[in-house]
Amino acid sequence: MTLSPRTRYLLAAAAVAAASALVVRAAARRAERRHPPAGRFLEVDGVRLHYTVEGDGPPLVLFHGNGSMIADFAASPLVREAALRWRVYVLDRPGYGYSSRPRGRRFTPEAQADLFAKAFAALGLKQPLVLGHSYGALVAAALGIRHPDAVRALVLVSGAYFPTPRPEAIMFGLPAVPVLGDLLRHTVSPLVGRLIWPALMRVIFGPRPEPESFRVGFSKGLALRPGALRASAAETLNLVPAAAALASRYKALRMPVVLVAGADDRMVDTTTHSGGLHRLVPGSRLVVLPGFGHMVHHGASAAVAAAVLEAERLADDQRAAAA
Repeated sequence: MTLSPRTRYLLAAAAVAAASALVVRAAARRAERRHPPAGRFLEVDGVRLHYTVEGDGPPLVLFHGNGSMIADFAASPLVREAALRWRVYVLDRPGYGYSSRPRGRRFTPEAQADLFAKAFAALGLKQPLVLGHSYGALVAAALGIRHPDAVRALVLVSGAYFPTPRPEAIMFGLPAVPVLGDLLRHTVSPLVGRLIWPALMRVIFGPRPEPESFRVGFSKGLALRPGALRASAAETLNLVPAAAALASRYKALRMPVVLVAGADDRMVDTTTHSGGLHRLVPGSRLVVLPGFGHMVHHGASAAVAAAVLEAERLADDQRAAAA
């Protein structure tokens, strides 16, 4: 029996997809063996949250950005420096690192804010300082809007706070598309991710080079697992709608807000986003760091820690004025 050219093509494509799926699965398992969970687990609303705790003092919670995980903060000096003054909680947001992300649910910034408010209660955290980086800054802002009594002060770092065009969403959002996304995440997307990883690092860390501590401490193998790619793609597609949903509500923020951004951020326009939010939120502070890009917590961790200290001071002043 002679197979038609179309049939041979389909069989070849299926064989390549199957082989790619085996490679992707093996890479994910290898990454998990090399980088097992570093912290503890907490279940909230059917979501298993992975988190680490370091230091003593008043609580400080860190939310990472899109495509990231606890290891991002752990690879920077920020946690180590902050732990000298605060008890630092770093959480894998749903779908990243070792936190789950149940299917059939939308994990918008507002949904994550509700989830983390319950997590704070379960952990016994009373009005922690909250720092969010990149997409995590949207989650932190939503937390401050929806649960103001759960937050002492906000430090928002390198966030995209307004609905500006994001043309890259079309390509990077594909793994979240039903059916097609499932196929891509388990075959092509992780392999493509490895190929473009060096270029991506130049964008997110630029104009400075990717630090050796990140190269060694952050596992791209964990970041490129199918589940993490689904979370990242969903947040890429949701970024503009999420910012649009929050943009008219930022004025509701009543706790102290300190904004930090790199002047040379290649992912987010600092003037439009951090500058725009600073102009919108009364009493907020803005710290713009010349020569730094999106990942300011790596190259300028001392400045970010100083922003947290400023937020704490402002919160103390606000509390004293209300007494």
